[in-house]
Amino acid sequence: MFQPLPFDPNTVFIVYFWGNLLMCILIFSYSLSYATSDNRKILNSFGFAKLLVTVGWILILLRGVVSDIISVSMADTILLLGCGYETIAMLLSLRIKSKKRYQLQIAITIMAAVVLNVAIVFEASINTRILIMLIGVFAIYLPPTVSHFKENKHNFSRNLYAFCFAGFEILLLLRAIYMYCNPQKIFFINITFDSLYSIGLFLFALIGTVGFLLLIKEKQDLKIQKLLDDKNIFFSIIAHDLRGPLGSSVALSKLLREDIKEGSRAEISEIVEVLHQSNKNIYKLLDTLLEWSTTQTGMMVYSPEKITLNELINENIKLNQNAAFSKNIALLFESTEQIELEADKNMMDTIVRNLLTNAIKFTGRNGKIAVKVQKKHQNAEISITDNGIGIPDLIKEKLFKMNGKVIQRGTENEIGNGMGLLLCSELINRHHGKIWAESELGKGSTFKFSVPIEALKN
Repeated sequence: MFQPLPFDPNTVFIVYFWGNLLMCILIFSYSLSYATSDNRKILNSFGFAKLLVTVGWILILLRGVVSDIISVSMADTILLLGCGYETIAMLLSLRIKSKKRYQLQIAITIMAAVVLNVAIVFEASINTRILIMLIGVFAIYLPPTVSHFKENKHNFSRNLYAFCFAGFEILLLLRAIYMYCNPQKIFFINITFDSLYSIGLFLFALIGTVGFLLLIKEKQDLKIQKLLDDKNIFFSIIAHDLRGPLGSSVALSKLLREDIKEGSRAEISEIVEVLHQSNKNIYKLLDTLLEWSTTQTGMMVYSPEKITLNELINENIKLNQNAAFSKNIALLFESTEQIELEADKNMMDTIVRNLLTNAIKFTGRNGKIAVKVQKKHQNAEISITDNGIGIPDLIKEKLFKMNGKVIQRGTENEIGNGMGLLLCSELINRHHGKIWAESELGKGSTFKFSVPIEALKN
């Protein structure tokens, strides 16, 4: 009966070393030559993890040549750190990011390294040390592997990657059970099970790395395709929304040129006022379009800092006070507590400013707008409620969507095209938050958005 021949353990470790080195070269080459700035951070984390593992294997190969502090304690600690760093990269590739998940990975990695080194200091047996190492690596990879299976969006690359690391986890568990039942007295052993385990572990790690690179590539390709689609819609919005106001301005300026000698002062004044309003609308539209385009091209850098939300809202209310006063609208701010959060101040200013401008635009004279802020779990929730004209159901469904055309006139014929809401949605996404609207036609609207109090990595 055929039985696979056991491999020399030194050969296995040398294969591990060259395999990890090859993976490092592959990952960093892809990162430098093809990846976008966002994906480059993920790939560099993954590549650095593989580099740490490669260094760990080198030190293990020196066992018996250099001191145990280097070839045992330092080598195993570096391997655990490499595993921990790799799981951070795994979490970064998820759609939904969480600071708690990163903290958990760091805690598990540190705990595994501490327990292992304590066992080494107290001269635990080789079998005990290897068991601790196996359980430690298993514990490090378990949370991100489960998170990838829980991810809502599945495709071939994600499935391949997740199943490879699930297989990797199963092998670690089988090896731990085998070692518990068959204690190992020396580090390098030459048995068939160990050879098959080593080959399986290496193949899962190699295929998993390929799956990870495919996942990043697919994610990047989808983002590029979305940018191209958004660019086409963006140009159609510019063509449609600027043509009307510019056409009006051209017609009004022509009328002004013809009537400036014969027209009365009152007629000329009326034309100038309408022309001024038309140009102001064009300027606002261009300003919003340009701000939105900077978010799409990555030119707007997300820079979180500690800000007091109450102060930021008060500042923006003061900025919009004149516009509200011209329509005799009461602007009210309700808050039961002072809320501090980590957020990009410029982006938050833009969000609040746009939502307040919209509320004023669609609220009639003598109306009321109430801004409310409160803590909900680990998030800050801001709501802006008006008693204006409300939003028709047909338009409500298209809000915050790039491919949904939204045209609605304000109470004094102000232009509303939905670009400001698209900008708000994009900036809130940068903060890993969400935005939604509640409205009843003829009774007003409430726009709410929620952002984490602690900044998350982008």
